[in-house]
Amino acid sequence: MRLVAVVLALTLIGGACERAALDQREQSQAAPPPALEAPTLAPPPAEMALRADGQAAAPEPGDGISLPAAADVLPDLIIRTGTASIQVDSLDPAIALVRALARRVGGLVAGSSTQTGQGQLHSATLELRMPAARFDEAVDGLRPLGKVEAVNVTAEDVGEEYVDVQARMTNARRLEARLIDLLARRTGKLGDVLDVEHELARVREEIERYEGRLRYLRSRVAVSTLTLTVHEPIPVVANGSPSVMVEAARQAWRNFIALLAFAIQALGVAVPLGLVAAAGWWAVRRWRRPPTRPAAA
Repeated sequence: MRLVAVVLALTLIGGACERAALDQREQSQAAPPPALEAPTLAPPPAEMALRADGQAAAPEPGDGISLPAAADVLPDLIIRTGTASIQVDSLDPAIALVRALARRVGGLVAGSSTQTGQGQLHSATLELRMPAARFDEAVDGLRPLGKVEAVNVTAEDVGEEYVDVQARMTNARRLEARLIDLLARRTGKLGDVLDVEHELARVREEIERYEGRLRYLRSRVAVSTLTLTVHEPIPVVANGSPSVMVEAARQAWRNFIALLAFAIQALGVAVPLGLVAAAGWWAVRRWRRPPTRPAAA
């Protein structure tokens, strides 16, 4: 009986220990693993997530990546340019409307050329520059000016070039710091010191060139260009204006005078040639004439 009681006690103790071990294993599996410190990554501008309205989307929670603030992330570096052709009723009021459109979108007319000569199609070419964020507004504002014949918009993504130039500039700055430190500690020959200074000047020149390229890309991205060609319609006779027929009659008379003048000028060449040909023909005929025989007694 004592042996049976001991066996039962050992069985109960083993089951309790096994149950406690299972409970501890389940608790360890249910508990979340310790959070690892994720590196802070700054994605390039072209890889940012965008919402449907074109704005940068906020990072989803729990993705394990700490993204920088929206102000520290560069937007898409895209240079947008466009050309358009518009037919208007009158050229001067249309030019005034184009200038007003440029002021409305916060831009300006950088250059213009006008053609209003007699007998020529009245037209003007204007180059508008405005903030890139208001480029679409400027394109939409062309419709009230007149009949839009053609619109062509191009976009050039320079984000990859910007990141590449920025990385090169960062490496050049590191090399500059190392050269400055080496120059401060250098106590060798004068030639070695001059070599280090020459290399430092070359690196600084590269840094300035990279900085200038980055400023140029930022300025081109911030400002968009739209070239407009504004022209009046070609005049037709159906408008009731006889100017076309009168001009055609005048042109016909000019052509007749030009033909008559050409004929008179041609006489200055034809008459001498005719005289020379007649003289030659007379000389040849006289040379070939047989001698006359004396008459019989």
